[in-house]
Amino acid sequence: MINYTKDIEVLLHKLYPITRSITGDGNRDSLNIIKELIPINVIEYPTGQNVYDWSIPKEWNIKDAWIKNSKGEKIIDFKNSNLHVVSYSTPVNKKMSFDELKSNLHFIKELPQAIPYRTSYYNENWGFCISYDEYQTLFCEDEYYEVFIDSSLKDGSLSIGELLIKGKSEKEYLISCYICHPSMANDSLSGVITTTFIAKELLKKQAELEHSYRIVFVPETIGAISYCANNEKVMKKIDNGLVITTCGGQGDFGYKQSWEKTNFINQIVEDVFKQNKIEFKTYPFDIHGSDERQYSSQGFKINCTTISKDKYYEYKEYHTSLDNLDFVKAENLNKTLDLYLQLIEKMDKNIIYKNLYPNCEVMLSKHDLYPKTGGALLPNTNVSQLDIILWSLYYMDGTYSLYDISKRLDVDIALIYKEAKILESKQIIEKIYE
Repeated sequence: MINYTKDIEVLLHKLYPITRSITGDGNRDSLNIIKELIPINVIEYPTGQNVYDWSIPKEWNIKDAWIKNSKGEKIIDFKNSNLHVVSYSTPVNKKMSFDELKSNLHFIKELPQAIPYRTSYYNENWGFCISYDEYQTLFCEDEYYEVFIDSSLKDGSLSIGELLIKGKSEKEYLISCYICHPSMANDSLSGVITTTFIAKELLKKQAELEHSYRIVFVPETIGAISYCANNEKVMKKIDNGLVITTCGGQGDFGYKQSWEKTNFINQIVEDVFKQNKIEFKTYPFDIHGSDERQYSSQGFKINCTTISKDKYYEYKEYHTSLDNLDFVKAENLNKTLDLYLQLIEKMDKNIIYKNLYPNCEVMLSKHDLYPKTGGALLPNTNVSQLDIILWSLYYMDGTYSLYDISKRLDVDIALIYKEAKILESKQIIEKIYE
């Protein structure tokens, strides 16, 4: 297993306190920190740009916010938690009665110590998020309060991070995570950090990669939509991808299937779990969730899967201040990172070959591929090396992938890949570039 635990811990603490939203300086600051580890390009899409049925909103930034009671005491302070302010809140500076204020206070009775996460991206409004305990102890019906939000909404841009890691083929896999959530460790700082270290590992092995990898850090929904609109041609060539989020909690592993249930990417995820002897939950594709909603839409139809550890919607701390650095541990993130790297390794080997000798079988001894002594079996399988070669050549008609062949022979794709590379080096087969 790879071990990035210490590096993950450092990055968690660097990124966690930053105020991120769908736009703003917090996103740029976060991307610049990531840029210290991997060579992403930071791209800006301007306010007002039409992206399909959407328009990129004004850029939002915030400097300070608080609520004072009639004694002039700060009872709610943005500097104590950036979740205290509804994201995209408009500026406010006024005194008001509790009756005027209370409709702009958000809390969760069922989690009395948690500050909820709330947004108002496309409806100009303002609000404060507080724990239910704070609501009960700090506010009174007959009190007046001074409310202050020092924020701005103006023309600017939406920031995304992009890294294209080129392999031997121009055929790309998509790896996407979202950067817009402030001070919540599982949703989805875990996805941002896991994606960063996936990219770091892929860069190390770039010379060996069979496929290319398009890695994007986007604000959820509007960021994915904007990226698709600005990169439509290349995105429509992608068939498979990973949306990485909520993968660092303390609960169960699971995965969300891609829109096409029988797609190989779902089967490979299950193979990885089983090979690691991990019990897992299976979540079918639906139209709720993360950016697979955009990538799997009719125009793109990318089969995206997600490995999770405490999946969004599934844990009580979701979208609250309890999704913190006590809930997400670096060692858990490292385990998920390792699973993703195993998944990608198998995905990368999933190539389609064509047999250049389709008329009767190849004379293997001529190519030094026929065993000089019989009876040798591969470890942990009843399928011999010769069987793998013969069956692979039989199926390699330009339609079966190596993963298809591995499932038919019930052996790991790594074994099929190893023999395929030998056959390719002897010019018996050739890759089919879709």
